[in-house]
Amino acid sequence: MVCAFAGWNDGGEAATTAATYLRDRWEASRLGSLDPEEFFDFQMTRPTVTLIDGKSRKIDWPANDFFRASLPQRDVIVFIGIEPNVRWRTFCTSIVEAAKELGVEVLVTMGAFLADVPHTRPAPSTASSGDPSLLERLGSVPSRYEGPTGITGVLHDVAGRSGLPSVSLWAAVPHYLPSGPNPRAALALVEKVGVALDVSVPTDTLDRAVESWERQVSSMIEENADLAAYVKRLEETADEREEVTEMP
Repeated sequence: MVCAFAGWNDGGEAATTAATYLRDRWEASRLGSLDPEEFFDFQMTRPTVTLIDGKSRKIDWPANDFFRASLPQRDVIVFIGIEPNVRWRTFCTSIVEAAKELGVEVLVTMGAFLADVPHTRPAPSTASSGDPSLLERLGSVPSRYEGPTGITGVLHDVAGRSGLPSVSLWAAVPHYLPSGPNPRAALALVEKVGVALDVSVPTDTLDRAVESWERQVSSMIEENADLAAYVKRLEETADEREEVTEMP
């Protein structure tokens, strides 16, 4: 099962963009969802209203949906949700119980954080897991991070207590960019998922999105001399560093 949550864990919307890409590329079918009623404060995470045929109105509640993709190697469940406002342990227990009912063998979460990295280089990525074999496959070392956590941290704790192996994948996104989807970080997460699950994930359309995004961002930055100089310094630092092994 591969999970991504909008909100605090989703810098540059990279995690949810990656999960949506996997769902669409794998042509996953919707299995079901978690009822948002007991997990969200709707004054903070508001439902939205849309017009149907320009006449009737439809309420769209915060979505937390399960999808199943049937791949040649194995079936993969993709869960795309939103970090809830309340009852985190119950929320995560519901996901883990669903995973076990579906026969899930490993839980993979994706997240992204803001960092001092340039937009012109591949997004650094790292992994965290209590399973040494998963970390070895991903070429990562155990994370030494301590501090505030999001719903992914709680989900891994619940999974560990229930005996479900899990791995947390993270990508770094440039902190100096305005909010909006970051396809470069999403690409890094998609590639890591492929390695973690030992499955093939075509990335051609995502590669083209990265190229277009980089051209647009670079054009914007060239108009600000100070920011352009800052990005150049980040590029020099990135070229000297081969990999990121810990989250800052």
